[in-house]
Amino acid sequence: MSVESIMGMINEKTANAEALGNTLRFDFGDECLHIDGTGAGNVVSTEKKDADCTVDVSFEDFQQLLSGELNPMGAVMSGKVKINGDMSVAMKLPQIFNA
Repeated sequence: MSVESIMGMINEKTANAEALGNTLRFDFGDECLHIDGTGAGNVVSTEKKDADCTVDVSFEDFQQLLSGELNPMGAVMSGKVKINGDMSVAMKLPQIFNA
């Protein structure tokens, strides 16, 4: 699966979710997904912009998180996922992924 196809899936989920009120970036190393939820809705792009919260995760682990194969809390505790910046933004992720 490509970053663009994941972006399409995230776009669908964020369209049904309340705006985050913050910015969030999933950083996969060479590529990333940026969610800007500061407006009326959430806007998803692949631009590597600064964000209130950055989630560093490999693309493979991110796919496993989306599919439910990888437990989010376990991934953080094992170091597969690193959260930098405003932790409260990361706590809003279930409202997007469960939308």
